[in-house]
Amino acid sequence: MKKCYAICNFLSEANKQQMRSVAEECGFEMGFYESSEEAAGKIGDAEVVYCDDGDLIKEMPNLKWCNSVSAGVGHFLKSGVFSSGEVMLTNSSGAYGLAISEHIIMVTLLLMRRMPEYFRITAERGWTRDLKIRSIKGSVIAIAGTGNLGQNAAKRFRALGAKKVLGFSRSGSKREFFDEVFRIDDFSSVVSSSENEQIDVLVLCVPGTPESEGLLSADRIAVLPRKTFVINVGRGTVIDQDALIEALNDGRIAGAALDVMYPEPLPADHPLWTARNCIITPHISGDMGLPETVDITVDIFCENLRRYASGEKLTNLIDISAGY
Repeated sequence: MKKCYAICNFLSEANKQQMRSVAEECGFEMGFYESSEEAAGKIGDAEVVYCDDGDLIKEMPNLKWCNSVSAGVGHFLKSGVFSSGEVMLTNSSGAYGLAISEHIIMVTLLLMRRMPEYFRITAERGWTRDLKIRSIKGSVIAIAGTGNLGQNAAKRFRALGAKKVLGFSRSGSKREFFDEVFRIDDFSSVVSSSENEQIDVLVLCVPGTPESEGLLSADRIAVLPRKTFVINVGRGTVIDQDALIEALNDGRIAGAALDVMYPEPLPADHPLWTARNCIITPHISGDMGLPETVDITVDIFCENLRRYASGEKLTNLIDISAGY
């Protein structure tokens, strides 16, 4: 019987039963391993795999299709397994919108309500109460990336009364929940234009590709208003970190919240740790801590397994040349 494996430690028994049932329906035997270490040397017969380890798939000479449990697939592309086009790669895009958009709202409110400063004050048992705060209501929000993550974030900012939500994408095509969408090439001119009002919050939720590397460059950081908060939940390589640190420490932007950075893990002596008004989280905005996220990734996989078994085109199929 054809073999299919899930290699991860976050599946519930209900998730596993769902995968077993669909695999059997499609003529596959479903196997489960909790870790790459446990799976090593035992998965050479895999035709299909659901996992998040770009190195482990090199041990699968019979592999025809890999489903990434994450939305980003850069770590898989580096393996070289997919360069020939003989092995298909899909991702779990669509599963993370709820978790990551709520993280975006959370850190926006933390920054606007000066919570990093209040945390420091109360840690020293101080009692300052007069810091001026800001609100999402009436704010101008800019979101680079208008896919599932961007749309979920835009929807929530609008619900909280944002004055305007601007989007940036490769095409500039209109998207739901955005007041206007611009081409990413027009970013600098838009954010520095008085006609589009000054941006209060800039959210980066674009995938890590050669095209997006350095998207928020030193020159683009330089045109941001002083009141802007920068939030990154995409990939660390999207930002010129040295330029961001300098802008934070010089007070040229209001603050930042970074869930992704480079390198990861961030070394203990890295200057980002001490950058002014910068919230650091260890790449957890879209992890598997939210059961709904796991359930959606399993649903995506099971639907695609049915498609694979019947010879239909898979959803969330990655364009290897584009990187997403």
